[in-house]
Amino acid sequence: MKILEQGQIKQKIKRLAVEIVEQNFGISEIIFAGINNNGLGFAKLLIKEVKKLTDSTITLCQITLNPAKPVAEEAEVSLSSSELENKTVIIVDDVANTGRTLFYAFKPFMGILVKKMQVAVLIDRKHKSFPIQVDYVGLSLATTLNDNIDVKIIGVDELEVCLD
Repeated sequence: MKILEQGQIKQKIKRLAVEIVEQNFGISEIIFAGINNNGLGFAKLLIKEVKKLTDSTITLCQITLNPAKPVAEEAEVSLSSSELENKTVIIVDDVANTGRTLFYAFKPFMGILVKKMQVAVLIDRKHKSFPIQVDYVGLSLATTLNDNIDVKIIGVDELEVCLD
């Protein structure tokens, strides 16, 4: 079942961009850190809109981690510690479910003194098992644990979010 179609997703991204700019007014640089593939794809869509609204420097990086085995392999960030130090970082993912992936995505930043950490997701589900607060949410959904959210934002003709 389709929950969001392309026009709705684009509208949510525009609204999220406005919120991000408002909450980070006067910040000289904002780093968007997309988790794996969909998080990175969503971060790119957000950046495109944020750049229309601010003169702040906008930087993109990728957080790579294995969501199924987050402690088996270290999460990695594509920027160095010195590039992240004293910067505002927004961790971006497509869906926040239990919060586990986001929780472990914070690990590479624990040894770096950043200015501010925030989280942006397109879909926030209400099944948190980890102490994660999402600052920017496209859509909040109350689903069952058995439901699956499929976000199609990379390599598709039409953006969409479906509930399986």
